[in-house]
Amino acid sequence: MNPHLLYLEDNVADLELLRDALHADGLACDITRVDTECGLLAALQQDGFDLILADYTLPSFDGLSALRMARQQKPDLPFIFVSGTMGEETAIEALKTGATDYVLKTRLSRLAPAVRRALREARERRELHSAEEELRTTADELQRVMASVPDCLFSAEIDEQRNWSYRYYSPMVEKVLGRPASFYIESPTRWLETIHEQDRPRLMEAFLRVASGQSEYEEEEYRILRPNGEIRWIHDRSVVTRSGQRLRIYGVMSDVTDRKVAEEERERLRELEAELAHINRVSTLGEMAASLAHEIKQPIAAAINSANSCIAWLGHEPPNLQKACAAATKVDEYGNRAAEIIDRIRSFYRKSPPQRELIDVNGIVHEMLTLLRGEASRYSILLRSELPAKLPTINADRVQLQQVLMNLMLNAIEAMKDSSGELTVRSQLQCGQLLFSVSDTGPGLPADNLDRIFSAFYTTKAEGSGMGLAISRTIVESHGGRLWATSNDGRGATFHFTLPIHAAESALVS
Repeated sequence: MNPHLLYLEDNVADLELLRDALHADGLACDITRVDTECGLLAALQQDGFDLILADYTLPSFDGLSALRMARQQKPDLPFIFVSGTMGEETAIEALKTGATDYVLKTRLSRLAPAVRRALREARERRELHSAEEELRTTADELQRVMASVPDCLFSAEIDEQRNWSYRYYSPMVEKVLGRPASFYIESPTRWLETIHEQDRPRLMEAFLRVASGQSEYEEEEYRILRPNGEIRWIHDRSVVTRSGQRLRIYGVMSDVTDRKVAEEERERLRELEAELAHINRVSTLGEMAASLAHEIKQPIAAAINSANSCIAWLGHEPPNLQKACAAATKVDEYGNRAAEIIDRIRSFYRKSPPQRELIDVNGIVHEMLTLLRGEASRYSILLRSELPAKLPTINADRVQLQQVLMNLMLNAIEAMKDSSGELTVRSQLQCGQLLFSVSDTGPGLPADNLDRIFSAFYTTKAEGSGMGLAISRTIVESHGGRLWATSNDGRGATFHFTLPIHAAESALVS
């Protein structure tokens, strides 16, 4: 598109000379001519002109007045005097007033280069102005974004002598750190004074790593002391860049006190849960005391009888060594049987941290059936199991799974104490998981809100703690499984739980 020039000139012949001079130099322009103050004012109120050319002397108007008018109306529009009567002093005065250039009518060969330069400089000014405006807009947006970030953004510098200085803090500094930015910028060493004395050595080590150029990224959590004595936890993430011999640090400081408090609370809850789980195990064993005593008494009584038989056979004349050895072997067998039962009880009773290992869950089912057989017999309850010959082993905590199965099986026995019945334990491989179920033929579950029975402290037993099912669900979920209950089609209820199989750790066992 051709440049559009506004030409203040009363002589039409000069317009043609000017147009020819521009055209001869390869510059095609659209030119609008005005010759009065009113005409110039009307033209300046329009848009679309790229440059103003003006004669210095007109019959009813002068060039300097035109220049002042143009500067007032269109301050960014280039203005070139084209005159035959303009002296050097006048030209200098015009340039000081704001003219872009001046060209003598006797030297119109300079006109096209002057116009090109004025148009180029005007375009560059517009581009610069646009870039500056965009930069200001970006800076304003960035400032608003940083002001809305709930964390404290900062930048710092370390010079050649390892002197530390803060260069910038975002508006959230006082909310996060409890002190205004000036506190840190005026005296950077004050920063260390706000650090909790137990965390200060660790933060000094991190600072030395950064100052010596050994680290390009640091992430630390430490405590600060606010002016009111309050202790807050800060999470500090910093990136280090090098600028010559100086290091620049850009970072974010977040107040993570609430998260720290929540983590500590979760840890206390985990400890409480472990304590409750232990209490639940002890309470469960208390309910089983009579049954366990019976289970242990049987192999001990058999071992005593075999020992008496061994003594009798050795007392014969001559001693019957074959039968005495057979009786002694029985003593060893029944003694080991009693020791196994005691070991199972001890492992279930002890208060030990979770320990994952590869286990055969069907083996745990058989152990629980053996331990609870006496308890079930007291109430004429039949124990049944439907277990496949082979199942993958899983990575789990043996004692915790013993607790889950014992809780579910004891609950089933409790449900059938007054009516006898049948307790069935099943296991199967389903959709890449082990699925276990414990069914009874008791009175069943409440129809409304089945999931409530897994809530802590909820119980339907007169002397129940309400923790057995809640702890069992927590244990199953900690292993990546799920525990739920359903009502049977006939009588009773079934509790199901799944346990995932980790392919890297699984193997088929008989």
